[in-house]
Amino acid sequence: MGPAQAHGAPTDPVSRVVACSPEGGSNAGTAACKAAIAANGAPFTAWDNLRVAGVGGRDRQVIPDGQLCSGGLPAYKGLDLARADWPSTRMTPGATFTLSYSSTIPHTGTFKLYLSKPGYDPTKPLKWSDLPTQPFATATDPALVNGAYRIKATLPADRTGRQMLYTIWQNTSTTDTYYSCSDVVFPSGGGGAAAPTTSSPARTTPTAGRKAQQSQEPTTTTSTPTDQSPSPAPGDHHGDDGGDRTDHLSPAADSSSGGSNTLPLVAGAGERPRSCSPRASRSRCAAAGDRSSGFGQLTVTAGLPDWVVSETGAYFAVK
Repeated sequence: MGPAQAHGAPTDPVSRVVACSPEGGSNAGTAACKAAIAANGAPFTAWDNLRVAGVGGRDRQVIPDGQLCSGGLPAYKGLDLARADWPSTRMTPGATFTLSYSSTIPHTGTFKLYLSKPGYDPTKPLKWSDLPTQPFATATDPALVNGAYRIKATLPADRTGRQMLYTIWQNTSTTDTYYSCSDVVFPSGGGGAAAPTTSSPARTTPTAGRKAQQSQEPTTTTSTPTDQSPSPAPGDHHGDDGGDRTDHLSPAADSSSGGSNTLPLVAGAGERPRSCSPRASRSRCAAAGDRSSGFGQLTVTAGLPDWVVSETGAYFAVK
């Protein structure tokens, strides 16, 4: 029975039958796959048809020790070869991963995932005693999307070296059960170590005003230096003329009896005006209209000096 009439097998982490099939790419040319094909007497063209009918959940009673990867089927006996050079997938203990199970014909049923026990020896035939009694993950009737079932699971955290990820797919829409072996490799010295984590990124949500910026929670990421001037120390809220400074520029009325002109700043990009020059009182010269440029406009009484001081102490011309 060819693949078009068949059903499925894991592709990530890659299973032995997929790796050694004509669709396995460079994996099919490895020494392990060549030995498996030679033992089989034929290539694994029906990579998605490794199934046994009528098991009904009695996997350990029906499938013999040493034949778990072939499901006890003579046509797949090469997959049971005990060797440590099968094509494998690198994994991290304790990490969350997604198993991709390609399927040429959709079925309903339950997937059960097992990971070989600590101390597993890949140079010996795989036995049921090499696997825990209970799977570390199960999934029932996952959606078939773009030709594959995708099952998210968290790996046990105490595995090192070469291990076996064993997948059982017991159908409910047929009497068939599918078996597959995926060779996986964990870091040799990482027994019991948790999977590496990515530090939380710095917040990118804008915060309103300098005070909110000061109270922002610290993060573990390294922030990029900016040209922003340091915030003033508590109590340092005075301009050059001794008036109180406001952090948020807002329209301010001229309290003098004379008329006023609205004049734009034309120098010092990125600076925000703090007050008028020392020669003008704050009551006659106030910042107004906080624009996106960071300047705003300066409302002054006609005849006053035509320059202001920024937060950094630089003077700016107005016209």
